[in-house]
Amino acid sequence: MKIIFAGTPDFAASALQALIDAGHEIVLVLTQPDRPSGRGMKLTASAVKEVAIANQIPVYQPEKLRTAEQQAPLQGIEADVMVVAAYGIILPQAVLNLPRLGCLNIHASLLPRWRGAAPIQRAILAGDAETGITIMQMDAGLDTGDMLSIHRTAIEATDNATSLHDKLAVQGAQAIVAALADLPHLQAHRQTQPEQGVTYAEKLKKEEAQIDWQQDAKQLDRMIRAFNPFPSAQTSLQGVAIKIWQASACDRQGQAGQILALEKEAIVVACGHGALRITELQKAGGKRLGAQAFLAGNELSVGQFFGQ
Repeated sequence: MKIIFAGTPDFAASALQALIDAGHEIVLVLTQPDRPSGRGMKLTASAVKEVAIANQIPVYQPEKLRTAEQQAPLQGIEADVMVVAAYGIILPQAVLNLPRLGCLNIHASLLPRWRGAAPIQRAILAGDAETGITIMQMDAGLDTGDMLSIHRTAIEATDNATSLHDKLAVQGAQAIVAALADLPHLQAHRQTQPEQGVTYAEKLKKEEAQIDWQQDAKQLDRMIRAFNPFPSAQTSLQGVAIKIWQASACDRQGQAGQILALEKEAIVVACGHGALRITELQKAGGKRLGAQAFLAGNELSVGQFFGQ
């Protein structure tokens, strides 16, 4: 097929590469403008742009697609379909109408659950047992279009946002290639999203990442996994900022935030109910360390409190 592709991060880049490998003609790639990144705040191309350049595909990077001038490069292409994956820019109806077969979205949830910007993290945070990929025929709403295909995957107890993202990126790439191979049939049998079970996956905010040690240990375990790598679960110890990268819930009890035990490979901290066994953490200005290495370089003692 003759395809316009719109996407920005690694999740979308996996799908773009799969479409190229499947032999489709990618006539134009839309991705967000280069953004400052890293300590030097150097302008950095998106993962999708890198794939496009490597395959000599034209790239268009508008800030928005609201005006006729911004939409002009899409006119006259006569694409069969536009494929959209984590693009991050709203497509107005005029753009949705351009491709002959419309616009398809690769969404990383089982719609209508977790419409919106952060479906992977919200699914982990909520304790969902499964998530997946929905291939959707786009309309002007926020992830409200008809569903063409649904692909499920379990959320494991050890999954964090990175590992689940990587699984769904592979699944999404496979799903869109399969959908294009059977598109007339899927479009003829599209399913309207049910009105029941709608939830919204709001964009992650840094203030959400502050650990409240009064919460249940199982909820904090999910929070740490959901916010790894961004914005990362945050706390403090003796006035120093600490990031918690990896932990698991256990049955021990104590005063919320208090260190209950210093094990060889874990720091056990009491929560409102249960406790967390912290196995990877990071001091402000330092490196991510396993608990054993962290304890070797920092004097901690049972009875001290996190969150102070």
